[in-house]
Amino acid sequence: MKKILTVLGARPQFIKASVVSTQIADSSSLDEVIVHTGQHFDANMSDVFFEELGMRTPKYQLNINGGAHGEMTGRMLIEVEKVVLSERPDIVLVYGDTNSTLAGALVASKLHIPVAHVEAGLRSRNLKMPEEINRILTDRISTWLFTPTESATKNLLQEGVSETAIYQVGDVMYDVALQHGAKVSPHGGILEQLRLNPKQYILVTIHRAENTDNDTVLRRIVEALSSTANSIMPIVWPVHPRTKGRLESLGLLESISADVLLVDPVGYLDMVQLEKHSSLVVTDSGGVQKEAFFHGVPCVTLREETEWVELVEAGWNQLMPPTSDVETIRTAMRHAIKKSPIVVFPYGNGSAAHEIIKELEA
Repeated sequence: MKKILTVLGARPQFIKASVVSTQIADSSSLDEVIVHTGQHFDANMSDVFFEELGMRTPKYQLNINGGAHGEMTGRMLIEVEKVVLSERPDIVLVYGDTNSTLAGALVASKLHIPVAHVEAGLRSRNLKMPEEINRILTDRISTWLFTPTESATKNLLQEGVSETAIYQVGDVMYDVALQHGAKVSPHGGILEQLRLNPKQYILVTIHRAENTDNDTVLRRIVEALSSTANSIMPIVWPVHPRTKGRLESLGLLESISADVLLVDPVGYLDMVQLEKHSSLVVTDSGGVQKEAFFHGVPCVTLREETEWVELVEAGWNQLMPPTSDVETIRTAMRHAIKKSPIVVFPYGNGSAAHEIIKELEA
């Protein structure tokens, strides 16, 4: 029996891991130990959250959050190393590009334990993003590099990674969307609670520091959302507590609340329902861009760049630099609702988790 130690730190990583963990649980030759670093503390990550995903709660809760990137990553290295030395796994499995990802990969590499990286090969070409540093370094020291797309595979090959280490399995988030998207309907649930009609509202998520910590940018975003909600379509915005605090400190909370439906962060399946039945998603999240596509919903991304270039090329996603003026942002949202993107299948066939486990079993 091979022991896999999975290091996770952020809510999206648990969502990705849920389909892989299910496959591990069904395997006769693999056993999994889950470590939660605590990087993103989320009150919604209760037992109910794990029940919705169908996965066990983590064996280790390290409760490491807050502080600068270096401090956080350093504390994770110390604590994850203790766990690895105690558990002595055969493989360390990491996802994506968080500080938890890098800490898990570094610990394993220094202890000569092979690393499996899910979502390998993604590149934004922006080294100012901590995520870009994390994913590049993690890829460099991984034994198995599980890529979600052809462009991710090409990135690794161009960087000199051996072809034998790369496995283009598709995107585990597509597996997740197929599995959990089937559970939500256009009726009842949070749509009924918020009195929203399917395909008659816009869903917004904003959390990145470059948008929330820049007063001018955040004011423009708020003005564009207010204008759109008043002239085009209602908007619902699950607001992260930190973003809500920034809106309040700038004196924007009362005015935006009059135009946009602000709600507290929602549970996982509630978020799936909101995404799937919206007419447009406006976000600065990497994961939400793809989730919108999986559910057949166009997206406007308030960022300078994206890792998911294939969605921009196909017309499903429009990049909108947050430094743009209010009218440009509003126009982008209006046009995106009316768009008819081309049909593409860049993320595999929904069997990424199966392919990953088949390789690790071998």
